[in-house]
Amino acid sequence: MACVPFYDENLYLLNMKQYQEAKASEAIPTVEGLTVTAKEPIPPSSVLKQLAIAVEAGRKTNSMKDFLASSTSSSPAREKAGISFSAVKALVMREKEDKLTSEFSSDEKVVHLIKSLFDPEGGFLSRKININPEETAITSLLRDIHGAPPESLVVKLAEVIGNFKTLRKMALFWCRVVAELKKHWSEEKYLPGVPLDDIPDLNSCLLYQQFQVINCCISRKMRYIIATESLESMMKEANSNIGRSDKYTDRAPAKPLLYAKLSTGELVLRLGAHCPSGDLTMLETGEPVYSPITQEGPLLTEDLIKETEEFVLRTGSVGAGCSQLLSDMQAFKAANPGCILEDFVRWHSPPDWTESEASVEDSDFFEGCESSSRGQLSRRMQKGNLWRELWETSKPVPAIKQAPLFDEDLAVEGILDIYEDIPPFELFGQLFVSLFGLGLAIAETMLTDNSDFSKMFNDCKDYAVSTCQSNRWSEKVDELVQVYETVEMMLVNPEEALKMTKQTEDSVLSTGELKNRFKKLSHVFGGKDKPKDQVNTEEKPIRQAFSNFFDSKSSLFSKKPPKPASLSPSQKSSSLESDWTLV
Repeated sequence: MACVPFYDENLYLLNMKQYQEAKASEAIPTVEGLTVTAKEPIPPSSVLKQLAIAVEAGRKTNSMKDFLASSTSSSPAREKAGISFSAVKALVMREKEDKLTSEFSSDEKVVHLIKSLFDPEGGFLSRKININPEETAITSLLRDIHGAPPESLVVKLAEVIGNFKTLRKMALFWCRVVAELKKHWSEEKYLPGVPLDDIPDLNSCLLYQQFQVINCCISRKMRYIIATESLESMMKEANSNIGRSDKYTDRAPAKPLLYAKLSTGELVLRLGAHCPSGDLTMLETGEPVYSPITQEGPLLTEDLIKETEEFVLRTGSVGAGCSQLLSDMQAFKAANPGCILEDFVRWHSPPDWTESEASVEDSDFFEGCESSSRGQLSRRMQKGNLWRELWETSKPVPAIKQAPLFDEDLAVEGILDIYEDIPPFELFGQLFVSLFGLGLAIAETMLTDNSDFSKMFNDCKDYAVSTCQSNRWSEKVDELVQVYETVEMMLVNPEEALKMTKQTEDSVLSTGELKNRFKKLSHVFGGKDKPKDQVNTEEKPIRQAFSNFFDSKSSLFSKKPPKPASLSPSQKSSSLESDWTLV
């Protein structure tokens, strides 16, 4: 028989649709497309759904490398059998993966996205958000769920990554972001959407805290350079003055040099002096006390604070506190030549010093303590005290010349190393919660005064906060997406949301009516003329019918369908009809 070519138009259209969907999933979001999306009140729920998928997938892997390998159709990690063949195939696949990664990173759309995301002006993905940072309600919401501030780099990063349609490209884009973070650090460029010199906000997500550390370390390095140049310039000017005059006079040189006169009458240059400390004067020389420029403390994120607390509890070490105290003493001595321990205590810890005019009530507290004609130290500052031991060993060294207590380079490089192989669940989980919090924060400003949706929104918000505060929130990520979709409907399609609200209220009312009727039925069957056994026997089918009805009411935020009842719908209907007929 001859073969006849067969053409099925429906099959052709189906194949074309599948092909177009496959191409769309591989597409890279554009800056123009995201700019149009930013005109919507809140980020689309589809973006949050994609992040939710990444959260679920991230729970199965421990590192970004494993996540990338598992998101491909063939992974070297899966090739365990066949020693020689597997090794060769793994090598080939690794080369292919490197090539694909390089092509993705150099893609024009990806490069444009990175430039827009790290634009210093911060205009990319900016929404018209009427949020005052000082509003306690909004701030409380974002802190309760441990998210990130609106318009921050973390929130914008979450929206960009959520617009990718495949897990692989989401992970690849994060790798490209890490490379850009390293570039910004090496060039000492600030990260946009992050405060320039704030300590980590422990109420925000860890990712945002680490971005704060990066910016703060850049600011500290800049201040260090300025302070070093200032000190060197001061030393040069002082040396030039020495060359012009072999002997100092009682008159101090012109500004900006600051000198302190010792008890011997000699003038000594103050190093690292910041400003006068009120009306304090040194006890032995009578010279003004200057507050020194001290070393800045370490920048601790929530994970480092936890590690430090565990270390102190395990070892009982207080080395960090002693190092800071010694550093302050050295800086104080450099800024205040001729000072003594009592001068430092009066500046650093005023409660441990009392003037000679102290009241009699305090005499017991300071009994046996060292004193001077102008006052006395407290008991804990007497001989054998750690402060005195550190004071005797300390030397006058300005903070800029001391060994650093906190290494900015080491801290940031450690963060960047963590980013390279961060657990996917930690990354996508923080991005999910941050974008989720942004949507709720925006919606709260628009719905709290809406009489139709205020109650429904507050219910959604309360559920979201309680869920996000749980350690097992990731198990309810689908419910959180449904909450977000409900809020999105209130903003985008209020008519449909209002109709759904009324249906919910009607169902609640009908449920209440059924309960009232059930009470009446119970009262009828509970009469004295009815035998007790007969009452119980006839009540059972009615109670079972109502029980089945109430069990079938599913929760608003439940991702699972209602549990099937023991009776079929037809059986329920006949049972109810028979019960009503009996009444």
